[in-house]
Amino acid sequence: MREDYRSGFAALVGRPNVGKSTLMNRLIGQKIAITSHKPQTTRNRIQTVYSCEQGQIVFLDTPGIHKAKNKLGEYMVNAAERAFREVDVVLWLVEPTDFIGAGERHIAEKLERGNVPVILVINKTDTVKREDLLRFIDAYRKLLDFAEIVPVSALKGDNTDTLLAQIFKYLPYGPRFYDEDTVTDQPMRQIVAELIREKALKCLDEEIPHGIAVSIEKMTERKGGKLVDIEATIICEKDSHKGIIIGKQGAMLKKIGSAARYEIERLLEAKANLQLWVRVKKDWRDSDYLIKNFGYDRKELEK
Repeated sequence: MREDYRSGFAALVGRPNVGKSTLMNRLIGQKIAITSHKPQTTRNRIQTVYSCEQGQIVFLDTPGIHKAKNKLGEYMVNAAERAFREVDVVLWLVEPTDFIGAGERHIAEKLERGNVPVILVINKTDTVKREDLLRFIDAYRKLLDFAEIVPVSALKGDNTDTLLAQIFKYLPYGPRFYDEDTVTDQPMRQIVAELIREKALKCLDEEIPHGIAVSIEKMTERKGGKLVDIEATIICEKDSHKGIIIGKQGAMLKKIGSAARYEIERLLEAKANLQLWVRVKKDWRDSDYLIKNFGYDRKELEK
């Protein structure tokens, strides 16, 4: 290992739907975090690993910071804010605009209180004219004393090499935390559950997705490792939602299952026999017991 090898932690923070998960997937070169145009897609902190000759970056993709409306919302905001305090550098993702709203100012205040270097990442540069970028950079520069400002397109991969180089500048020298072939510390069952939730988010109407969770009941590999049997339940909050998720003659559930199966097979590099059910758990997002049951452990945040 090189004497100048660096390794450390970088948190991706920002409002919902600014492209944090898309950027993280792009940087590590593999899909781990689920993406969707709907807010609150990421609920847990997801840890992934980027390794190269120069060093190792452990990325924490955090839930979008928003005003919490229930216990799940509080959990998500706490998960994001705790990440601020535990890392060597923060990547704050924003939209390419010179309008800075209350949500961004709230995040700026939180970041200002920490003593961690902040790299401002202006994402979605593929959607704006190059000459407008200087105006956007100028508007944000007045908000906070940034360590660096890097415009990127997570979707297209533009300027992501520059971003990686800037992150390494703020990491301490030292050995790696994970083997170089590790890409995430997420249990495979959790990634599979999230992939199913992603497909449900993409297939369903606006109102339902915030109220769904996915529980993996069974995940077993058959002899030879060429086929994995998966039984999963989509949990929703209302009987009327259950009908919509199942769809006419089961068509919607079949659509979600087909889309999820494709992604799961790519991830596992094996065929998947996926069976989906739908159950109603009223107001599960306000139940500590059920929140924990579906993989969101509040005690993890209190360590």
